[in-house]
Amino acid sequence: MMLTLQGAQMLQMLENALRKSLPESLKVYGTVFHMNRGNPFKLKALVDKWPDFNTVIIHPEEQVSYQMWNECAFVFLRAECLPMSSRLGSQSSLNEVIQSLAATKAFNVKQTQCFLFVMPETAKRLVPSLVDAKNVSSTSGRPKAINQEEFKLSSLDITHAALVNKFWHFGGNERSQRFIERCIRTFPTFCLLGPERSPVSWTLMDQTGELRMAGTVPQYRAQGLISSVIYSQIQALDKLGFPLYAHTDKSHKIMQKMSYNLQHIQMPCDWNQWNCVPL
Repeated sequence: MMLTLQGAQMLQMLENALRKSLPESLKVYGTVFHMNRGNPFKLKALVDKWPDFNTVIIHPEEQVSYQMWNECAFVFLRAECLPMSSRLGSQSSLNEVIQSLAATKAFNVKQTQCFLFVMPETAKRLVPSLVDAKNVSSTSGRPKAINQEEFKLSSLDITHAALVNKFWHFGGNERSQRFIERCIRTFPTFCLLGPERSPVSWTLMDQTGELRMAGTVPQYRAQGLISSVIYSQIQALDKLGFPLYAHTDKSHKIMQKMSYNLQHIQMPCDWNQWNCVPL
């Protein structure tokens, strides 16, 4: 039986406790961070017990779930129980448990192994023990300059959601587009406008505070545009004190190279994703 945390004081206590378990708890920590600053996605936090919890699950309130991309963020500090959802991210040791439980619930599950990258200023602030100061400086990690006459830094609006949805790996349907629209309305967005003054490269944040859905239209790829727009995003969001991080599929070598070039710091913990689809 999971307990729903109620009130600002309990959620602030949860945020403080999760901070002590970084970087493994980062996705849930990032979610609770934004819940404590307005909770724009109307999420709720559940724990197995309080205050000495072992398990935390974050998911949308049922009355707004139809608008949400059905994602559940969770962290297990010492527990062995498991929630079910469409997309889950946590420790790799859970894969066998997830596969077994999914079989009993008539779900098909695909595991994706990822790297977790944290942006330098966030790492210095939250997990300084993992940062080698000699390799991280305020002047390093800048992307190559782009043609600022041809490409203009701007922000996305709701009319651009269909474009993001078209190129997002998890997009392509009406539900994902509604989720993208909500992300655009809720958090700062960043894009580069091309010569036609329509977005050619972009990046967003999701309800967990993670940098997500970055993309570039095919005809403008391999020009360093995504590096430029992500760098601009990080510079702006750092000033707001947001915890900034992103995950990258282990098979996605291009995004990994970009992260290293921008001096994003790879965390030592496992970072996994399970896509659950009803049979």
